[in-house]
Amino acid sequence: MLREGQNNVIHRADYQAPGFWIDAVELCFDLDPAKTRVLNRMKVRRNLDAAAQPLRLDGEELNLARVLVNGQGTSFKLDGNQLVLENLPEGGDPFELEILTTCQPAKNTKLMGLYVSNDSFFTQCEAEGFRRITYFLDRPDVMASYTVLLRADKARYPVLLSNGNLVDQGELPDGRHFAKWVDPFRKPSYLFALVAGRLVAREQRIRSRGGKDHLLQVFVRAGDLDKTEHAMNSLMASIAWDEARFGLPLDLERFMIVATSDFNMGAMENKGLNIFNTKYVLASQATATDTDYANIESVVGHEYFHNWTGDRVTCRDWFQLSLKEGLTVFRDQEFSQDLAGEPSARAVKRIEDVRVLRTAQFPEDAGPMAHPVRPDQYLEINNFYTVTVYEKGAEVVRMMQTLVGREGFARGLKLYFERHDGHAVTCDDFAQAIADANPDSTLARLLEQFKRWYSQAGTPRVRAAGQWDADARSYRLTLSQSCAPTPGQPTKEPFVIPIGLGLVGADGAQLASGMHVLTQERETVTFEGIDREPVPSILRGFSAPVILEFDYSDEQLIALLAHDSDPFNRWEAGQRLAVNRALAFIRGATPAPEIRLDAAYVDALRGILRHPALDAAFKELVLTLPAETYIAEQLETVDPQRIHAVREAMREQLARELFADWEWAFEAHRENGAYRPEPVSSGRRALAGMALSNLCLAARASGDAVWPGKAYQRFKDAGNMTDRFNALAALVTSGHELAAPALQRFHAMFKDEALVLDKWFALQAGAPDRGGNVLPAVRQLMNHADFNIRNPNRARSVIFSYCSANPGGFHRPDAAGYVFWSDRVLELDAINPQVAARLARALDRWKKLAEPLRGAAREAIARVAARPDLSNDVREVVTRALAD
Repeated sequence: MLREGQNNVIHRADYQAPGFWIDAVELCFDLDPAKTRVLNRMKVRRNLDAAAQPLRLDGEELNLARVLVNGQGTSFKLDGNQLVLENLPEGGDPFELEILTTCQPAKNTKLMGLYVSNDSFFTQCEAEGFRRITYFLDRPDVMASYTVLLRADKARYPVLLSNGNLVDQGELPDGRHFAKWVDPFRKPSYLFALVAGRLVAREQRIRSRGGKDHLLQVFVRAGDLDKTEHAMNSLMASIAWDEARFGLPLDLERFMIVATSDFNMGAMENKGLNIFNTKYVLASQATATDTDYANIESVVGHEYFHNWTGDRVTCRDWFQLSLKEGLTVFRDQEFSQDLAGEPSARAVKRIEDVRVLRTAQFPEDAGPMAHPVRPDQYLEINNFYTVTVYEKGAEVVRMMQTLVGREGFARGLKLYFERHDGHAVTCDDFAQAIADANPDSTLARLLEQFKRWYSQAGTPRVRAAGQWDADARSYRLTLSQSCAPTPGQPTKEPFVIPIGLGLVGADGAQLASGMHVLTQERETVTFEGIDREPVPSILRGFSAPVILEFDYSDEQLIALLAHDSDPFNRWEAGQRLAVNRALAFIRGATPAPEIRLDAAYVDALRGILRHPALDAAFKELVLTLPAETYIAEQLETVDPQRIHAVREAMREQLARELFADWEWAFEAHRENGAYRPEPVSSGRRALAGMALSNLCLAARASGDAVWPGKAYQRFKDAGNMTDRFNALAALVTSGHELAAPALQRFHAMFKDEALVLDKWFALQAGAPDRGGNVLPAVRQLMNHADFNIRNPNRARSVIFSYCSANPGGFHRPDAAGYVFWSDRVLELDAINPQVAARLARALDRWKKLAEPLRGAAREAIARVAARPDLSNDVREVVTRALAD
């Protein structure tokens, strides 16, 4: 029997079509938490294009009761986690296979397959959870039609839901009832879903552009119905946008969203029955921040857009995961930008997306878990739901749109569905469709080289050098590209890199703009008619997911920060100014409290903060210092304590030097009228919150009690969660004594709101470390009555906020943070391996650490790796981390 933890690496090159197809599935569930009975009747036929072979069905933690073929008993054997049938009818005619099993949903702490949460049933089948429900060919290229009969106690489970359309329901003896659902579309098993429980729904009837009527439903627990309006509005906006932008209509009579508090991920796009983490459904102005509202809009859009890009056309195998995820992340990013409307709001959304990519994906590309957008192998597929597959995959799709144009991309997507609707296909099929719809495009001409973005791991570096020739009135920009070795890929071929370019005068004049597609290792671009020395603006809009190297002077960066017409590069100039100073301080010998920022930099930031024409949201982004993790990636050897001390010193100095400006910013942006989570007022609240945080930070150093007192009053009086939480965070992150009563009051106010308590836990676990105070606080939080490690949201709010998002507190000189990490990884692995594996990645970049932290981190990873009964999920992560 294949033990959990035994190596069984899967390779993309080994793909073979299944030996059998399953055309239709009839499932009957008798739902009981302790013992659910599942009757599975399948129409199966041999794949005559494949070699003759036994039928091997996947199954985990199932009790097998019966196997029938065409109504008759048959021989079978169990081989590890597979049910093997050899004596099956010959030829290509379909036969009926009936399998009766039972499972124990109440004991399912992995939250994969069928499980119980808050006395309700839920499923999670992606990637390989369906095999925990019944024996099946649990792979994405086996697409079948599903009919589902659910039976359960009516008092305990009055709502019975599955994919597709409700075709029948009624009463049964002994207080039970049933519901029958039919999904008219063929789908792979990972898109199956069922929900049963005491739920209430917000309903909305809509009529599509094509004149069809649809029922939309958002199901939640009874006490949460008032928090579903924004999710419903986001769903309606998603449906309207997809039909308007890409001509893709809603294809079912009804579309359902169900929220549960016990969920490993954000949400799941099961056909017609999306199951969501409550975090991405529930919102009211009293309980949710502007960020929560934006995330709900984005995630609701993402899962709905999967209805076509993922459900109607799905992946041939799991190596093609970015086929649906990268494409759909791109679509949800475009949706949010289109809804933002104004160019400045679109730019803010783009910067936020790039910030995630650079702080999370770039380190992944440089670490032991580096893999291509389309991986070549895996031990545990759950480990490849990554920022590379999702966010970098989205950037690959964005580059396609850049190379064929917005309208050309829409044509390509139309051709993609014409060719592949109802099928399981590959990333190559998608790229080919976009190119074939635009035969004269740069993408079509360079398609084979462009597809290296799918096959090569690592973040390319683009080195640029410029030279102005006054006599020739020209400016020559030399561009070169390289990509460092990654695990299993020692050498890289040149990528296709679209580079947005501009030339800016010192006075702000826009001298030139355009796009150059870099395809060789080295190329030169010449701009003619340039009468004065320009400042190059390179990689505008972050046109490709690369690291740009250019030796900008401070004067050039300050000019770009003040004048560049490209909002991304204007923000980027501010980031470069901050990083350059941070790196100089970190490498220097000056104690952190004694470092001093130069007046030119401080004045440049003051100019942005006071700028009358810039949006508040953009100002907040520019004035936010680069994250400690991003700064660490710019160093060969990392001392997290030094980075933390330097960044905190820079933050404190900006708080003091710009004190009057922060006062102005707070007073000018504090009042925003009736709460609306739209870009302009959200940006104003963000800037007011940043100003208040800086004012409290400055007050901590000066001993002034005025601004902390104002923050505490704002915390008490706030009319929305954004303002209230910003005020609380200002007190906590500044380390003021008023933080303790504010935290206590906050908990008392929201003790019955799980998602708000997650914020309360996370704020404390992620607070700036002062003298090693955070780890003891985290241990105390884990002993809190409201902490439950079995709930993924709550585990993330404390353990992940500390280990993954608080480097200054985690990388302690005494290595106690690493001991805590290894204890928690092992504890979680016994409960929920998927969550444990995510936590295990907190030490991905241990090899960059300075000694003695490096040795201590290795020892902690080795301790985890030595556990004999480790899950495949965690084993893959720690084994790759320790590899040379």
